[in-house]
Order: sequence, then structure tokens, then C-alpha cells
Amino acid sequence: MPRSKHRYYLLSLGCAKNTVDSENMAQLLGRDGYRGTSSPEQAGILIVNTCGFIDIAREESLDALRELAAGKRPDQLLIAAGCLAQLYGTRLVQEVPRLDGVIGTRHWMDIVGFIEQLQKSKYSDPLYHLPDEASTAGSREPGVLQASMQGTSAYLKIADGCRRSCAFCTIPSIKGPPVSRPVDIVLGEAARLNDMGVQEIILIAQDTTDYGYDLGMKDGLASLLEKMPAAAPDVPWFRIMYAYPGYVTDRLIEIMASDERILPYLDIPLQHGHPDVLKRMRRPANIEWVYRTIDKLRAAMPSIAIRTTFIVGYPGETDQEFDALLAFINDLQFDRVGAFAYSYEIGTPSASLPEQVPDNVKEERRIQLMEAQQPISLRRNQALIGQILPVLIEGYGDGVSIGRSYRDAPEIDGMVLVEGQLPVGEIVSVRITGAMPYDLIGLADSQTP
Repeated sequence: MPRSKHRYYLLSLGCAKNTVDSENMAQLLGRDGYRGTSSPEQAGILIVNTCGFIDIAREESLDALRELAAGKRPDQLLIAAGCLAQLYGTRLVQEVPRLDGVIGTRHWMDIVGFIEQLQKSKYSDPLYHLPDEASTAGSREPGVLQASMQGTSAYLKIADGCRRSCAFCTIPSIKGPPVSRPVDIVLGEAARLNDMGVQEIILIAQDTTDYGYDLGMKDGLASLLEKMPAAAPDVPWFRIMYAYPGYVTDRLIEIMASDERILPYLDIPLQHGHPDVLKRMRRPANIEWVYRTIDKLRAAMPSIAIRTTFIVGYPGETDQEFDALLAFINDLQFDRVGAFAYSYEIGTPSASLPEQVPDNVKEERRIQLMEAQQPISLRRNQALIGQILPVLIEGYGDGVSIGRSYRDAPEIDGMVLVEGQLPVGEIVSVRITGAMPYDLIGLADSQTP
């Protein structure tokens, strides 16, 4: 049994991109003889991979660190990693006084050496791994699979960082400019996932459509995606997340439509539907581009499911601008919509804008938008009744199997509820018999008359 000082407890908070980094740290620690545990009490090393994107995520990260710090023994180390660590830097120790180390977003691959430094320091002053050159450190490949498994699905990170200048977002200041992973390495990891029996590869980055820009590639995501099915010939599903408006190219649409294993699904966060709000957000404000591109996507892939997200209550948002957003979603009939009330982020350009919208108005608008979207989602789901869809089965309970169709990304979209016990981890043909606003009901095709 490894000694407790060689046992670690790793808590991962935030998005799938953070989960990938956490699993990479776990791989590196395992290579060096460390063993994970689900119990903080049994660990000598406590690591929290934090999220710093919005206020509620920062509070969750701080709460987790403070709880671990309160129960920390003298022989334990407490390390903050990830986005909040990068954002707060040395200030994080003021927020969590018993913290021993802070390691930034681009230095998770140094976790083993960092722990060794902390152990040599004999638990004295906190150590920091936040050098100025963090923006380029991500180009180092640590030799671990940069993917996170969720059942038989895998999130595969293709890049890290962002060069967009959205006025409300802290990500560029946390992550730095984008660093794309080399094509051959990404394809090699897809091949490894293929050999592991993965059923779905989900390509992720802060902005997948910016992939390859720093490598001098033009239309890099399309070029990568074109090679992906051959690299992983047995993987039936490939999914794209986090596309940026204005960068969904004709070539990308062509590649998506050319191979049935590239799912007709696109996540493209638009953030608003009024050009004046988008200009204040420092986002692409060409609404006509959105209409044209949605038309192109649906013409090339009639069954495509399009997911988007919107921010309501952005500083200065008028009733007329919000009404225009409601009209926008009614016009475009998105399959999946997420809505968020604007979060005031200190240090971002939007924080200094006048006419901040009251919290109660933001929440009212968020509810109103989701209520406007609900019948749209229901109608689009009802149109599937009678069709046979491939469904990836992910669980079973109370006589019902639970899965996802190609229209559903993990955790953020709906589910398909199928009568009976079906094999978990396999893709099954399901005839859709019922529809709700977010979920579908069906029978395995072999069960239908």
C-alpha cells in the first residue's frame, strides 16, 4: 500500500476542458508512483483544479479549497491548480490561508515536479508556478493522452487558449493566446481512443474553429476533421463543440456533410441576436451571416441539430434589444438553447460599461427566453416521432435505459429514454415514440411491431 504522502485527492471543477487537464495530471502522477483516492483523509496531497470563468464558479472553487484547508493535517499539501489559480495568482493564498501551492493553467504538466518542490520545502512558504511565459508553455506536449473519458465517450482537446476579445470574458487573461496541438499528435490520440473502444470523440477547445491559426493553417478545423475518421476507423461518432460565429466556413460544412460519422450537430454560441448588443460585447455582429450560415448548414445536413447560448441582461440591453433576441430565436428555430444572465466580471471591459441591468430584470429575461424556446424545442423533438435514431446507451434504472442521440452532447442537452435494459456503452437503433421539450422516448427497434 503506497504511503499517504504518495496518495493524492484530485477534485476537478468547471468545464470538460478542465476535466481533460485533471485526467492528464492524474496520468502523470500515476506514472511517477502516486495513487489516487476518493477520500481527502487518506491523501497526502490535495489538489483542486479550479474554475474561474464566472463568479458562481469562482465561489465554488474557493469554497472547495477552504473546506479542504479547514480540515488539512500538518502532513498534507493543498494545491490550487487551473483557471482560478491563474486568475488570482499569489492573491489566492490570501483567500485560502492554508494553501501550500498555486499552479497555473498552462503548467499542469509540471505537477509532479511541483509536488516534489513543495515536499522539499518542508511545508513552509507557499510556492507558485505562474511564470510570465505561461502563454507559450502550453506548446509542450507532456506525453499523456489529452482526453477525458465519460463512459464510452471522450473529450479530445485540440487547442487551449483564446485570442478573441469578448468584452465579458476572462478566458484570454486566464488561458492566454491559443496554442493548437499538432495535427499528428491529435490524430494519434484519436487512434488510441479508437483502440480503447470509444464510441464518441468530442473535439473541444475554447474556440475549435480557431484550430491551427497559430500553426499557420487555414481552415484548420476542417483539415483536422477531414483526417479524423481515417485515424479512428472504428469510432462511429465525432462531435464538434464551441464553434465561433463567422468561422464556420463552407469547407467545414462540406467536411461535416461528407461523412456520416461526423455528427450533424454544431454548438455555436451566438450570445445575442441584436447587432448593437453584440458590438458592445465585442462579438461578431453580422446577423445576416448567422442567417446565411444556418441556411447553409441545414441545406447540407437537413437533420442537423444546432445548439447555441445567449447572454441576457448585458449592460445597456434595452427592452427593444431583448425583444429582438426573442424574435431572432423564433426566426431561426434552434434545436437547443442555453440562456445565462450576464455575470459582472471585474477586470473585463464590460464591467465598466454604464447602464448595468438589475439582477431581477436579468433573471426575468432569462426565464422569458427559455419559455420562448421551450415550444420550439418541443416541436423539433415531436418531428422525430416515428423516426429511428441511433442512441448511445449510457445507463439503466427502474426498467428504463438512458441514452443520447446524435442531437445530444453529454451533460448539456437532452436524453432518450428507452423501455427495457439495453447494453450500456453500445449504440442501439431506437424508434422514437414520444417527445418532451428536452428529452425523447422510444423503443429499441427490435421491440417495435
